[in-house]
Amino acid sequence: MPDFIKNLAQDLKLQLKRHEHRLFLRGAMAASALVANADGHISLSESGRLDQILEVVEKLKIFAPHDAIELFNAYVDDIREDHEAGRDRALKAVRSAGRELEDVTLLIKICVAISLADGQVPDDERREIEAICGILGVDPNSLGL
Repeated sequence: MPDFIKNLAQDLKLQLKRHEHRLFLRGAMAASALVANADGHISLSESGRLDQILEVVEKLKIFAPHDAIELFNAYVDDIREDHEAGRDRALKAVRSAGRELEDVTLLIKICVAISLADGQVPDDERREIEAICGILGVDPNSLGL
């Protein structure tokens, strides 16, 4: 019986963490979709980088990777279907996720990591990162972009 209680407590803690970090997950996947799709296509290296991010970022690795990827793909699809409306929805998710300085910094680092997956930061992706910085209240020059 003690193992049952212990397992139940662990499950409840995990569910609570997922609930607490759900907005961050949405914001991170929205920001990643905006940056990766900024040049009109998502490269294999950008997809691979997203997988790596999901494996190492503490606030994201508590979620099932396929759930995060489905969210990312939904944002990409929205942006491609109706660029302005899809972009607005994604930016709203980014804005909601970046309330704490730690979260803002992490979101921007994720954006830069996605962009650098191809070896450099293309101008389209740089502009998208700068727009995300503006929404989150961060000076993009402080990042050395």
